[in-house]
Amino acid sequence: MVFSTPVFMFYFLALTMLVYFVVPRRFRNLVLLLSSLFFYYWGEREFVLIMFLSTVIDFTHGILVERYKGAGNIRAAKLAVASSIVFNLALLIFFKYWDFLAGSLQAIGINAPVLGIHLPIGISFYTFQTMSYTIDVYRGDTRAQRSILNFGTFVTLFPQLIAGPIIKYKDLGDQIDERTTDADKFSAGVQIFMVGMAKKLLLANNVGMLWDSYKAMTPDQLTVAGSWLGVIAFSLQLYFDFSGYSDMATGLGHMFGFDFLANFNYPYISKSITEFWRRWHISLGTWFREYLYIPLGGNRCSKGRWMFNLLVVWAATGIWHGASWNYLIWGLYFFILLMVEKFFLLDRLKKAPAAVAHIYTLFFVLVSWAIFAIEDFGHMTAYLRVMFGLGGVPAVDGAFGYYLTCYLPILLAAAVASTPLGAAVYGKLKPRAQQVVCTVLVAGGLLVCTAYLVASTYNPFLYFRF
Repeated sequence: MVFSTPVFMFYFLALTMLVYFVVPRRFRNLVLLLSSLFFYYWGEREFVLIMFLSTVIDFTHGILVERYKGAGNIRAAKLAVASSIVFNLALLIFFKYWDFLAGSLQAIGINAPVLGIHLPIGISFYTFQTMSYTIDVYRGDTRAQRSILNFGTFVTLFPQLIAGPIIKYKDLGDQIDERTTDADKFSAGVQIFMVGMAKKLLLANNVGMLWDSYKAMTPDQLTVAGSWLGVIAFSLQLYFDFSGYSDMATGLGHMFGFDFLANFNYPYISKSITEFWRRWHISLGTWFREYLYIPLGGNRCSKGRWMFNLLVVWAATGIWHGASWNYLIWGLYFFILLMVEKFFLLDRLKKAPAAVAHIYTLFFVLVSWAIFAIEDFGHMTAYLRVMFGLGGVPAVDGAFGYYLTCYLPILLAAAVASTPLGAAVYGKLKPRAQQVVCTVLVAGGLLVCTAYLVASTYNPFLYFRF
């Protein structure tokens, strides 16, 4: 079930909230658990059993880890953590990567069966969440949850279940056990949700159609200017698609009394690749830092080992996004850029004019999105060749002028919306004016988005495939 659909908005969400706020507080987690399981079952049917299994396994392992560690049996506690990690990784590898690995092995002459395995939606997110739980229990960062109902609520929580942000139990455990929702928090949740909905429906979907047009072109139909226009459209679609979903998840969380950490912080205003990755998909970057980079040794080691640690992290970051070689290339691409910055470029960028640093960052980020967006290796390399004017392609053609004219207003609107300009202007208004503007925007946004939902058939969510 997708957030940006009438079924979710006017049936599932309305009914869930009605029941949630009517029942006594002690039953609210049960309402969320049952609603979340139905939400997942709506799209994934029998694969909801995997979520049941993951919940039971990690709930049990958390208790075992705490019990063994409390008894001083550190070896048994470590084995319990390792068992949880192996289970979660095996689950992820089988469903997400088996066919990719089998196909790659077949390409080099090793016989491995391709099973045609369906990828359960959200498995990359909820396996990371449950895997971090037992690690945090072992570290003493959180207590083991003794209620399987409460733990199941954490695992299946529908606002962030299928496309994040990645929530760690240590950040949400206390809220799972006890939380309150007042009128101000609920109102703030509605506002955040509507911002996310507008990002998704009004911006991501519209610029996405421009990218679809260019992605469908053969190399001989592309021009240099057109290929850059297409990848600019994709960069805006991806940002507003994913940050819009994250905002909707955060808004829904507020409505039910939860506080989720921010997942995006205007990444396209960055002045270095290092800064970009502090602002883009923050929950994923934080997860890899806490549970992979630091355990490998972080930067408290030799320079060679530190580079190896970063290589592993960025290879993992790339392949996390999908079972395809282009994602691994994308991750390694950023590893190289970050190495260049850390060794000699970052200090120069800090001293350079802001516009130069900003253009540098956007250039390399846009190139990265061309790698990220096209899974077919031949198509990807052909598209990149056109972007850099190789192969005798024309610089511009009539199609570019047509698409630019048609999409310029929405591209400009999206470009401005990707900066903090709107928030800065809103912040300068007096409180009374803010209330009026907010009410008008939320009501108007709901009306426009509802009309768009009813009329449009183009409504993809890019991060559902990850």
